[in-house]
Order: sequence, then C-alpha cells, then structure tokens
Amino acid sequence: MNYPELLPHLSTCKSPHQMFGALLKTYYAKKEGIDPKNMYVVSVMPCIAKKFERQRAEMKNEGLYDVDNVITTRELSRMIKQANIEFTKLEDSQFDSPMGEATGAAAIFGTTGGVMEAALRTAQDTLTGKDLEKINFEEVRGGDGIKKASVNIAGKDIKVVAASGLANAQEILEEIKSGKADYQFVEIMACPGGCVMGGGQPIKSSKTRAEVDVRKLRADSLYSIDEKSTIRKSHENPVIKKIYEEFLEKPGSYRAEKLLHTSYQEREKYKI
Repeated sequence: MNYPELLPHLSTCKSPHQMFGALLKTYYAKKEGIDPKNMYVVSVMPCIAKKFERQRAEMKNEGLYDVDNVITTRELSRMIKQANIEFTKLEDSQFDSPMGEATGAAAIFGTTGGVMEAALRTAQDTLTGKDLEKINFEEVRGGDGIKKASVNIAGKDIKVVAASGLANAQEILEEIKSGKADYQFVEIMACPGGCVMGGGQPIKSSKTRAEVDVRKLRADSLYSIDEKSTIRKSHENPVIKKIYEEFLEKPGSYRAEKLLHTSYQEREKYKI
C-alpha cells in the first residue's frame, strides 16, 4: 500500500502457520489417510492480523483454505481457564508425528531479529558447505527498534537490518527508497519487540510494565528454548528433510512454490 515499488524485493514465503496449514492438508493428510475436506486447522497466534491473513484468496489450495481459523494466545488462555485445565497436573506428552519436531531456530521466530538469525544459520552452512559451530548472531538481537549489522557469511560481508515497530519500519523503508541504504537482508516486524508483543498476547497491567521489561522476559524465554534445543538449525530438522524427500522434492520445486509461497500486489491507499 505504501511502498509498492519495493514489492519485487519482498519474500514470497508464506508465514509459518500458513505453510504448516498447507502441509497439513496435503502431506499430513495423505500420510494419515485423511480427506483434507474433513480437516479443520486452527492456528494459535500472538498476532491479530493472522485472522485476516488466513482469509486471503491466495491462502487456498484445491478450493480449501490452508488454515480454517485463527485464535490468539489470549483467547486460548481464556478457554483454558474456562475449562479448568491445570497444566501442572497433566502428564508430559510428545507432539503428533509426523511433523512434531521443532528446532531452536523456530522458537526465536517470535522475537525481533529471530527470523533473520534463523535464516543466517542456514545461509552460512549452505554457502560454506559446512556444519558451522557459530549459532548465535548477537548482532541482530536486543530490544532496539532498529538493529543494523554487518555479518560475515562465507567470506562475504552481508549488511543486515532488523526493524520492529511500524515507525521504525517506515524509517528503514524510506532509507531504502531514497537509495541511501545498502542492505542485503531486511527483517521487519510490525509489533515493537516482535511477535512476543503481538496484539493477541496476554495483556499486562501498566504497573507490571513499569516494574518489569515484559518484552525482554518473553524474548529471553525464547532464546532459552533455543539454547536448550537439541537441533538449533532449521535445515537440520529431520521432519523437514523427510517432507522434502517424500513430498516437496526440493526448495523451489513446483509443489513447494504452490504450497509454501504467495504473492502480493499494489493496493490503493486508504482515503481518510
């Protein structure tokens, strides 16, 4: 709507929950012998905008929406309380298989700089052809609204910037539009601090927010999950590897493009 001239530079990847929904109704349905028409996929999101996203016409395959409904983390917490579910009294259990494996890289997607860091982990291994030990990219972490850095990948300096909050996003986009910027990789999250501070997240009182840094606590919990994860790189997830071997063939294949990617078009600005 505001920067249509930059559309060619926008990633075509669907958001993770839309990719997951698309694979549930194709790969998973086939593996489990389920008719996709009998599947009802619900995403639990920290983001209110996902409610709109899942209804986009581009988020359909064979006449079915990838995701049928979206509820926020706040809505889920209310449902849990209403049902009197006490997690401390539940037995530990594993996610369903296939598609139940997650990586540390997936966990940090929820905080500003996390998507970029996950991608950099995969990029450095792919471009060097090695399983490198450098996992953490501290340069793109932190609560600053704009984080600029130069990261060396396979002997090349890659200029990156992670922005969170729409005012900061606008600042970076204006910099790019004017030709002053020289970034090879840009990450933008609409909410200050990233998805952990999304509009659908539990609301904290002004007293709590004055006493503690809610964003930092939430981000730290994600980094803790990442640190404790056995697998910390997206491309090393055995389930993802298997999905490509059995179903998607390779990144960029016709099926991968059809199910995992989308497109955007110029829109008219709202007239006030």
